[in-house]
Amino acid sequence: MTNYEDIEEEETLPLTAAGDERYEHFHNVVDKGHAIVRIDKYLANCMADVSRNRIQAAAEAGNILVNGKAVKSNYKVKPLDEISFVLSYPPNDYTIVPQDIPINVVYEDDDLMVVNKQAGLVVHPGFGNFDGTLLNAIAFHLKDDPRFDINDPSVGLVHRIDKDTSGLLLIAKTPEAKTKLGKQFFDKTTHRRYRALVWGDFKEDEGRIEGNIARDPKDRLRMAVFSPDSEVGKPAVTHYKVLERFDYVTLVECRLETGRTHQIRVHMRHIGHPLFADERYGGNEILWGERSATYKAFIRNCMEVCPRQALHAKELGFTHPRTGEKMLFDSELPDDMTTLIERWRRLVKRG
Repeated sequence: MTNYEDIEEEETLPLTAAGDERYEHFHNVVDKGHAIVRIDKYLANCMADVSRNRIQAAAEAGNILVNGKAVKSNYKVKPLDEISFVLSYPPNDYTIVPQDIPINVVYEDDDLMVVNKQAGLVVHPGFGNFDGTLLNAIAFHLKDDPRFDINDPSVGLVHRIDKDTSGLLLIAKTPEAKTKLGKQFFDKTTHRRYRALVWGDFKEDEGRIEGNIARDPKDRLRMAVFSPDSEVGKPAVTHYKVLERFDYVTLVECRLETGRTHQIRVHMRHIGHPLFADERYGGNEILWGERSATYKAFIRNCMEVCPRQALHAKELGFTHPRTGEKMLFDSELPDDMTTLIERWRRLVKRG
């Protein structure tokens, strides 16, 4: 089964660079009579719990070896090829166990759940976060449902957002629901709108950002934007609309046409408007405005109020996988972003 994951702010495991000590997490020898296919497609079928996007990112980082040598995602596997998936840390048991962690369930029926995730909650267990995640919380919430196994990759998360991004997430409770919902993300027929407070003032009231996204070769924990005409990375398009201007920062609505890792964060940085307080992409520095002591104190106070990237997944729409009903959910901005925006409003009013 194809894994249709469409990821905007995925919490990914760190990928090792070539030359680092590496540990084998997967090993397979291609069958003698197997057809010649791309290695990313082959591994997506072999590793049901790993998305094709993840496999392609691993190949870019030199983490997929064939007969002991690193290959790219377009490598064509041949019969008897010996394939290894290697990472910079030893294998761990990522079995998800139920944990009583409070979550805000916005909607639930026999097929799916919509959760409004709080900032600071990791979505999926991984390196450095083996428990205490949203999936641990969902496992607890559904512990009495005999049909649902959180460790079965054919159910569960349909998409993901980053640890420090708040907002709406969709969870499939049956394999049929995950397949149909996942295909909607893959086919770009879902409705996803975010709210973001970003540095700077925009010349236009709305715009379109297009640029391929791939891992930054200078910093493997960040993504970077490359030319749409290049063969580097995955195509990505973000539409934005200005909602409110505060002289030095702007509240924008972002609509995703595609879903790539850190898409809004890296696209906004690319056009010179990093998200406010986004440490990974340089938004935790004073990028616009005065250099007075009073203004610096104001910014410090704002970043204490909202000590994470000011990004919220506000709207989520899709077609119900069983009934065909159009579903649309809207979540209020969390308190940290609401307080942050109100402080900027007061600053502008004071002149």
